[in-house]
Amino acid sequence: MSSAFSARGALRAATAAHHERVDAVFSRADLTNRVDYARFLQAQAGAYLPVEAALARAGAARIVPDWETRRRASRLTADLAALGVAVPEDEADVGFDDDAAVLGGVYVLEGSRLGGAMLARDVPADFPKSFLASDQVATWRDLLDLLQYRLISPGERSSAVESASRVFMLFESSGQRYLRAD
Repeated sequence: MSSAFSARGALRAATAAHHERVDAVFSRADLTNRVDYARFLQAQAGAYLPVEAALARAGAARIVPDWETRRRASRLTADLAALGVAVPEDEADVGFDDDAAVLGGVYVLEGSRLGGAMLARDVPADFPKSFLASDQVATWRDLLDLLQYRLISPGERSSAVESASRVFMLFESSGQRYLRAD
């Protein structure tokens, strides 16, 4: 199946501009600098924590068989605590209306896991990085299979794309709040 007709292809193409903006905002952080790294993790937390919580409330465990092993909120809050910085207040109003929307949200969070694994290489060994360290690379392929199986209709794909777009915008907004170009 060509990627143009795959669920991943649809999500990737429709959210590419959002993804580029998020990458541009988060690339401002110097991950070798402790203060910048802490701000980077706070920016991640400002989006990641409310999204993961909303996905759990929306029934992600019912839709994604290994949902509990995918969750990384506790890793993120532990890394922030180890750096001695506060967890951001949850200001995001996030909701997922249907199973396809949940899958769109999971797609973004799991994509961030892959990106985090690459970023972790630049983080000094003495910095806490359990959130960025990816120990489940195979879960990405499993998610892509699940997306292909569950996002069949144009309406389902549209719902997943809309949801993924909203999550990307939340990450962009959180990144702009914590990683201002001063």
